[in-house]
Amino acid sequence: MITVIEVKKNTNENNMNLVRRFTRKVQESGIIQKVKSKRYNERAPSKVKVKIATLKRINRKKNLEKLQKLGKAPLPTKRGHR
Repeated sequence: MITVIEVKKNTNENNMNLVRRFTRKVQESGIIQKVKSKRYNERAPSKVKVKIATLKRINRKKNLEKLQKLGKAPLPTKRGHR
């Protein structure tokens, strides 16, 4: 979606009025609201990506548990307790 907003300077018009007219046209077009509404929207990851990430997490956990049993990795500590 491309929207071109063009404002030409009239005779005997100062720059502040030109900027004001441009700002009003931008607000009326609704471009800023559309951009702000889409700003934080993220596409949902595909099922394949979710599966791959889950498998990686499971494999990492298995490998860590294996290393902990062999004494090659530190044992987990309780978080948030003093």
